[in-house]
Amino acid sequence: MRHPDSYRGEEVVVLGLAKSGVQVAKVLHEHGAIVTVNDKKERDQSPEASELEALGISVICGGHPDGLIHEGVRLVVKNPGIPYFAPPVARALELGIEVVTEVEVAYRLTSAPIIGITGSNGKTTTTTWVGRMLEAAGMNPIVAGNIGTPLCQAAQEASDGNWLVVELSSFQLKGTQEFRPKVGAMLNLAETHLDYHGDMQDYIDSKAKLFANQGPGDTAVLNWDDPVCRELVPYVKAGILPFSMTEELVQGIFVRPSYVPDVEDGLKRQIIYRDYSESETVIADVDSIVLPGRFNVENALAACGIAIAAGADPAVLAGVLATFRGVEHRLEYVADKAGAAYYNNSKATNSKATAMALGSFRQPVVLIAGGLDRGSDYMELLPVLGGVKAMVALGQTKDKLAHVAQLAGVKTISLVDTGDSAAAVLEAAVREASALAEAGDIVLLSPACASWDMFTSYEERGRIFKEAVHNL
Repeated sequence: MRHPDSYRGEEVVVLGLAKSGVQVAKVLHEHGAIVTVNDKKERDQSPEASELEALGISVICGGHPDGLIHEGVRLVVKNPGIPYFAPPVARALELGIEVVTEVEVAYRLTSAPIIGITGSNGKTTTTTWVGRMLEAAGMNPIVAGNIGTPLCQAAQEASDGNWLVVELSSFQLKGTQEFRPKVGAMLNLAETHLDYHGDMQDYIDSKAKLFANQGPGDTAVLNWDDPVCRELVPYVKAGILPFSMTEELVQGIFVRPSYVPDVEDGLKRQIIYRDYSESETVIADVDSIVLPGRFNVENALAACGIAIAAGADPAVLAGVLATFRGVEHRLEYVADKAGAAYYNNSKATNSKATAMALGSFRQPVVLIAGGLDRGSDYMELLPVLGGVKAMVALGQTKDKLAHVAQLAGVKTISLVDTGDSAAAVLEAAVREASALAEAGDIVLLSPACASWDMFTSYEERGRIFKEAVHNL
């Protein structure tokens, strides 16, 4: 797309009244475009509409009217979650109208260097961690994107002295054209969001757009232990900075010796950075990382690589690794009740995320899982469910998850589907898990599914879980 200034006097349609839609509508309006915002929600469910109308922006709620997208429209900016087969998007593509997401607009607004972070799991934790590392290095980061603050807002606030640290989803990246981060990081790739993308290849291709416009002066940070990430190497034109839990790299970030979970062998595991001249820097001891779980060591390696690629002094990273306590809804400790520890991992919206969470604990686990059915068979969980003491399943996928748990030999499986509301169902699941747990056990909410069959978001699901635990 062109710079927002170039749409002055031209018609632009923004699809979706979420935070990013509101912000991008304001930006394009400020730059002189004739903006229409459309949302299928009814007007009484769209409180943002009045704010935009007060600025002179046209807002249409309650559906997608005929004629919304026509030959006179020059640009469509869609909410990332709106699929490309939705009628207004399909019509725009049929007419040859540019269709982008807010990320592309934001990229045109700023000259500040951008760090783009994507992957199937660990994005928010790693993005937040990188922000803390750059703060410690005095690099003035602004953390934005899928993590909360719309990127357009951050782009307007940023100066050349800032770094934009941006969490990016496949939905956002699919709608980019020329977006070019100075540092791009791919944390991992697992089967997810296939209801949106249609197949795994479209999902991978959408994620890989992070690197599409990078050049030799940029850096691509890649998970060397993820085979799908490594398959992207021939298509990356930037300099590659790999990270690995299992391999001592010629250049990159790695653990020495190889990380072996749950083995008390007395070995001292250190995070090492080896630069292009093969000079080594010891960043920190693995044991100094306060976040639990092997996957958080992987996130730490990624965060260190990203921060170093941006120019942070490796010497400042150890302090951040030792003090960062994570992000809400991501393996978040909630409370001890009758000797059992309760953890909220509501952000685990796919099987891989739940598998990684289960691998974080040596204690017996009572697992609460289930949610939106996106077509997965959850067989990816089979190898890790053997150590689960009991499962409490809920939501659309409860029967599928119970089947896999049965195949794995889980002795106690409880299905919860009673209650007047989604909150009541989750509260009943917490009570059931509490009844199954003993002192020394872990009660873990890690759904392996999105929340939208019962809740408006994984955040709402996590908050209700935490409240239910505190009310035990």
